[in-house]
Amino acid sequence: MKLVTAVIKPFKLDDVREALTSVGIQGMTVSEVKGFGRQKGQTEIYRGAEYTAQFLPKIKIEVVINDELLESVVDTIQSAARTEKIGDGKIFVSEVTKVVRIRTGDTDMDAL
Repeated sequence: MKLVTAVIKPFKLDDVREALTSVGIQGMTVSEVKGFGRQKGQTEIYRGAEYTAQFLPKIKIEVVINDELLESVVDTIQSAARTEKIGDGKIFVSEVTKVVRIRTGDTDMDAL
């Protein structure tokens, strides 16, 4: 099993959710996060005063999938989240060694 974590621009969340649903993903965890990468924040003007936003708002999506879906899910997220501008985000893939559904005690693939 794999954990796919994607950090994307907030306005792309609905596009990514719909795209993942269309490839059979039934659940995901979504968090509002802040961070920066190569763009190093941005300068904005508020009421005539200039300030630098050190951390930009992003959305983190986490999906646990079986290994066979990995390439499909990564490609789907990448195409749905892409704006071709700096700050589009990143996708991370991690190995998951165990999953337990708390309510039933089901484990691993049965728990998904």
